[in-house]
Amino acid sequence: MLKRIVGVLATATAAVGLLAGTASAADLIRIGSFLSATGPASFLGDPEKKVLELYVDKINKDGGINGRRIELIVYDDGADAAKAGSFAKRLIESDKVDVIVGGTTTAATMAAVPLAERAEIPFISLAGAVVIVEPVKKWVFKTPHTDRMAAEKVMLDLKKRGLSKLALLSEDSGFGKSGREETLKVAKERGIEIVADEVYGAKDNDVTAQLTKIRNNGQAQAVLVFGLGQGPVVVTRNYRQLGMALPLYHGHGVASKDFIKLAGGAAEGVRLPAAGLVVAEQLSNADPQKKVVMAFTEAYQKQFQAEPSTFAGHAYDGLMLAVEAIRRAGTTDKAKVRDEIEKTKGYVGTGGTVTMSPTDHMGLGLDAFHMVEIKQGNWQLAD
Repeated sequence: MLKRIVGVLATATAAVGLLAGTASAADLIRIGSFLSATGPASFLGDPEKKVLELYVDKINKDGGINGRRIELIVYDDGADAAKAGSFAKRLIESDKVDVIVGGTTTAATMAAVPLAERAEIPFISLAGAVVIVEPVKKWVFKTPHTDRMAAEKVMLDLKKRGLSKLALLSEDSGFGKSGREETLKVAKERGIEIVADEVYGAKDNDVTAQLTKIRNNGQAQAVLVFGLGQGPVVVTRNYRQLGMALPLYHGHGVASKDFIKLAGGAAEGVRLPAAGLVVAEQLSNADPQKKVVMAFTEAYQKQFQAEPSTFAGHAYDGLMLAVEAIRRAGTTDKAKVRDEIEKTKGYVGTGGTVTMSPTDHMGLGLDAFHMVEIKQGNWQLAD
């Protein structure tokens, strides 16, 4: 499914590229995006799209960036990496965008990375895998915490609870594969023994076979699931249906209220690492992030009558990093904008405080993650 949204062109005259009769096409700042607004990763991509549209509109109403308005161009890849690559190419070659903020999934992002690198265009990804920014790629950045950070946070929580034997169940997807690899590395570093290593398909509607193997293993003290979209919902339901009582952890790919709604009572007790956004009201008043996430939550709820997910926050951070870089650069010259993104220091966003460098194109520390637990259908700080 192709969906192209040209944001905030309220009274555009396409033939001459005018906006509200005053701004020529050359005056516009073009921000392009490809997102999984529909399909199996829609509960990640749909809020991302909504946030980009909402805040581009707000920025334009406030006068734009250095007096220039933003044209937002969004394509829906339906969580299809091949489509994502095609749309990235279109954004670069046909739409002539100045920067790309998007890539809901790791697979979609990685399909676009070589195109962005070759075209030398700044690309801020909204996906989770560490492979996106390690090794560092000159033109590529990301906003979410990495799968390695998620694995580290889980291992620390296991240690805190006196647990040392873990069963791993990962999804056969870009995010799941990377999450598995990082978990295996981190487990070895942290002294956690992986006693089971199972894989499920992203479109599987039953994972009881893999879970039964883990249950019958008899060694596991906890289970970690690495996946995103609807797969983790299926796993969680099957887990409870089998009567498994071991502590159940998920990666940060499920940090959305939609996961709780879809999994229902089966989600009770699930632990996962997540950004402070999902527990905004529970953050300390001394936390510099609290003001930011509370304001974002209020704006999102007012507009959409729903609680924002961390994925909505990733889109907000990605857009703001791009906007501030363009503002500081005073131009849309791609090399200068890229340099300003890389110089970001002390940006307080929904994901944490971001400080980038030539060797760090994400800029978040492990302290930007919180361990949360699902209790009575809501997020509860478990740190």
